[in-house]
Amino acid sequence: MNDVSKFLDRRIVVEADLDELNHVNNLQYLRWTLQVASSHSKHVGWSSQRYRELGSTWIVRSHQITYKVPAVLHDAILIKTWVADFDRVSSIRKYEIIRESDGCLCATAETRWVFVNLQTLKLSPIPPEVSEAFGF
Repeated sequence: MNDVSKFLDRRIVVEADLDELNHVNNLQYLRWTLQVASSHSKHVGWSSQRYRELGSTWIVRSHQITYKVPAVLHDAILIKTWVADFDRVSSIRKYEIIRESDGCLCATAETRWVFVNLQTLKLSPIPPEVSEAFGF
């Protein structure tokens, strides 16, 4: 993995993130992964606007999240992400969601993203300038 593909974000768990057990809700983990993926892409020079100008964008093909230890109110959470693989029309992005206070791994996740043409919504080859921005 090339250093350019690593990205780290930090969140503080707020009451709205919690479920009825006072743990971070499953959907919040998913939201965090989507938000950090977007932030990482913007960080390497590929904002949603730049993708639109290219006439293509990423859409999710699948998500997998494995929950290990619950996060709770006021926990500082580090979300680490990186692009693990690129092929012709898709990429795999991985995530680690870590409680900052003790380094405990709360969850891991993986998303397969596919690159699509915005007009046809059909799969589109990933341009070299996109994969290069993520270290591939």
